[in-house]
Amino acid sequence: MSTLFNLKVEGHDDVRVICRNVQRHVVKDLPTHLDFMRLKRTTKINLFIGVDFINEDECPGLKKGGILTVVRNEVELMVTAGDIPESITVDLAGLEVGDTITISSVDLPAGAKATIDRDFVIANIQAPSSLTSAENEDEDGAEAEAEAAPEADAEE
Repeated sequence: MSTLFNLKVEGHDDVRVICRNVQRHVVKDLPTHLDFMRLKRTTKINLFIGVDFINEDECPGLKKGGILTVVRNEVELMVTAGDIPESITVDLAGLEVGDTITISSVDLPAGAKATIDRDFVIANIQAPSSLTSAENEDEDGAEAEAEAAPEADAEE
């Protein structure tokens, strides 16, 4: 849905098009109808572009057992029809547990702009649930001791 095609129409020059909709057969799941949109090379269009993550083996947060949580696996961009990117690449090298990857930390292709005006989250690196629950147990134990101490003073 984000690939630019050159469609050959009989009696005309090649036409640049992008697929906008696919209707499928109910049982066979084969395409029965395609909707195309004609584009000029300079036309601006909103498309959902997939996000790829690289350098997972060079990410200290993942090596320590952190988990990459993908919030958005594709991002809506306004792009020029002649410069539609295959994907957006996010480099994970050097990221630690607790780090967040936002749209402002990603290098967008030339001529591309996010359609959402705020700095939204694409992914983050979280601590594994076993590590999080162990930290919570430690905090709960410290709170229980702190609560027990004032009661002991009151009895004396």
